[in-house]
Amino acid sequence: MKDALGAVESALVLGGSSDIAVAIIERLAADRCRRVVLAVRDPEGHAATTAAERVRAAGVSQVELVAFDAGAPQDHHRVLATTTDRIGDVDLVLVAFGVLGDQAAYDDDPEAAAADAATNYAGTVSVGLQAARTLRAQGHGTLVVLSSVAAERARKTNYVYGSAKAGVDAFTQGLGDALIGSGARAMVVRPGFVHSRMTDGMEPQPFATTPEKVADAVADGLRRGREIIWVPGILRWLFVVMRHLPRPLWRIVSAR
Repeated sequence: MKDALGAVESALVLGGSSDIAVAIIERLAADRCRRVVLAVRDPEGHAATTAAERVRAAGVSQVELVAFDAGAPQDHHRVLATTTDRIGDVDLVLVAFGVLGDQAAYDDDPEAAAADAATNYAGTVSVGLQAARTLRAQGHGTLVVLSSVAAERARKTNYVYGSAKAGVDAFTQGLGDALIGSGARAMVVRPGFVHSRMTDGMEPQPFATTPEKVADAVADGLRRGREIIWVPGILRWLFVVMRHLPRPLWRIVSAR
């Protein structure tokens, strides 16, 4: 349950070793988040143990690691049940997993493209509905889903990823509407290019940001009860124009 000042005290992070996820929990720890479950593919791996060390150092007193595979929806109920068994009610469920992939590789391997798209979209649908069930039963809590500005309009350089994120974005908004009146809610986060391990080696896009700035925006969005946040905020206004550009012009400006 959130404390008397409305701060998140407990969180489940699905994709708990990602740079953005860890930065968000570190930021929330400064506001008294103290119980966290990091759901990761390999709880004993270096990335998971490093993430756990970072959030403990930030002030989280109880950190649990549990196995999680976004591509195994039959196991997602166990992850939610394990979380509530270990830390009680959950104030925040953060969906932070995803596969960026490479469009050129996808063009040569449609099966890999389909598998990654399923992870990004179907995995989010599964955990989102499981989380919504838990939050409704509690009567409180926020589901935060990391979408992307790529969801706003598909680019030829990453249209498999962008189309999956478009589905994630629409799903989360619809689920948020369905949660109205339950005490629970949902928030979509649309970052632009984020400097992280996932984008290491890639040429940054305009208005590139950092995990820490995404974390600040998420904390502010939670405090203000936002439904959609953009990082950086200027992207909101940029895409008011971008989403309506004629397709021939869009192909030119989005070619990078």
